[in-house]
Amino acid sequence: MNPKRIPDHLVAQRYDQALHYGHDQRMPPAVPRPQPTAAWPTENIAFLERYQAWLLSGGASLPVIRILYIPMAGHVLGLNLKPHSQLDLDTDLAKALAYIQAKQLSAEWTDMCRNALAKFRRFLRHERGQLESKAHPFEVTLHTAGLPQWLVSELTRYQHLRQANWRPARLEDNIRRFWSGHLRLWRWLCEHHAVTQLTDVKRQYILDYVDHRLAAGYAAKSINQDLRALHAFVLFLQDNDHRVPQALLRLRYLKEPDSLPRFLTDDEVRRLRADCEQRVAQAKLSHQHRDALLDRAAFYLMWQGGLRLGEVEELRLDDLNLTARQLTVRRGKGQQDRTVYLTDITVQALQAYLAGRGMGPTNHVFLYRNQPVCKDLLRSRIKAAGVRTGIKVYPHRLRHTCATQLLNAGCRITSIQKLLGHRRLNSTLIYARVHDQTVAADYFAAMIRVEQRLDLTPAPPADPPPPVNDVVTEETSLALLARLAVPALPDAERLTLVAQLRRLLQSPTPLAPPPSVVPPTCAAPTP
Repeated sequence: MNPKRIPDHLVAQRYDQALHYGHDQRMPPAVPRPQPTAAWPTENIAFLERYQAWLLSGGASLPVIRILYIPMAGHVLGLNLKPHSQLDLDTDLAKALAYIQAKQLSAEWTDMCRNALAKFRRFLRHERGQLESKAHPFEVTLHTAGLPQWLVSELTRYQHLRQANWRPARLEDNIRRFWSGHLRLWRWLCEHHAVTQLTDVKRQYILDYVDHRLAAGYAAKSINQDLRALHAFVLFLQDNDHRVPQALLRLRYLKEPDSLPRFLTDDEVRRLRADCEQRVAQAKLSHQHRDALLDRAAFYLMWQGGLRLGEVEELRLDDLNLTARQLTVRRGKGQQDRTVYLTDITVQALQAYLAGRGMGPTNHVFLYRNQPVCKDLLRSRIKAAGVRTGIKVYPHRLRHTCATQLLNAGCRITSIQKLLGHRRLNSTLIYARVHDQTVAADYFAAMIRVEQRLDLTPAPPADPPPPVNDVVTEETSLALLARLAVPALPDAERLTLVAQLRRLLQSPTPLAPPPSVVPPTCAAPTP
């Protein structure tokens, strides 16, 4: 039977055909050969079918599954005639790679087979409930060589105290960030001022470190992070009966620029949304369509829901309540849970994505190639959308845009605080300093009353110039009134039109009567 005519669900029969045509008579006789599926344990055949379904749900193409992934998995099962639950992830999979290497095929094909075995190993781990860690553990001993032992011990104790408030998904990243932040300053003190004890640290040493970082071009915010980390660690040491120099408790931070959050304009949001919708509509392959649905759903959650990047990454299926148009953020920043409400368009985007989400080892909402999506992937795909549309965008800018748009639409600042998960109201009030249309409307309305009270006439705008010498026609006034009736007209343009209309009405030139219209019946015949 031709292998191409075998139905896709008969995975075992496909493997037997591939095994029959794939035997190489030139192989040494001592090399073990995989056995056909008739010799396998019964559960392994169903296991191979589940593997194919898992691959399809993760976006692998069907030709690659037939030619590469299924044969390599079949070699593992055919060389180890025992239930799949008893397979050793190292030695038993190595037998399949040794079989391929004995065929003496090309190096490129051998590498592809090695990658296929890594894919099968991942599936075995998922079936056994073993999750893969994407972050490498931080080796404290490797990075603290040459530092005083008391310092390493106290920093380790301090880390264990701090990590009680860290999210499990961010544990390794936070540990790495913790040590890099503290070791940067302490290693400099030990190398440049031979600090061996806490009492050796002087205030001038810290000032020297600040000057060193400034000379290296680092921003005040980055330097202040190191100073705050030092101050918190010193307080920890003081609570644990260490003698702390009082000068270290009175550190002064550098003045940081009081910058405002950057947000997207309505036109930029419209272009990004159009890009997401276009990619969904134009996707030809199944995995391209699923990735486009993922991008669109994540975009709406960060823009209309105001979710942080890490909150999108950690979102679980149990946290969704699409019927009630809401979701729950579990253990967000500051270990706080909160409820986020969803618009109809966001609900529809999530439903479309979940319909083709695929299988994964956990109940994370967003999966990519059968694994929970990572924040770096989401960030890169959002930035890629910005490159395609010519917009500088990143995930947190979408969150800023959500807060700014809610504020300008009249949403109460305390409601925005709860939606965004801010612990302090001051964190939310910063959006009131951004482009606030409510403040702009109040300002322009008040200035109109001031001008009326002082009997001021605004200067004519340069573009378009109001009619001065020409006869003011009724059509000009009607055109201005029609323009004023536009609902989404910006306040500044509306006030300009009002000034022009006031100038027209106060003009000494009388309104000219509308031009006479010749009735059609009296029109002169066309020559």
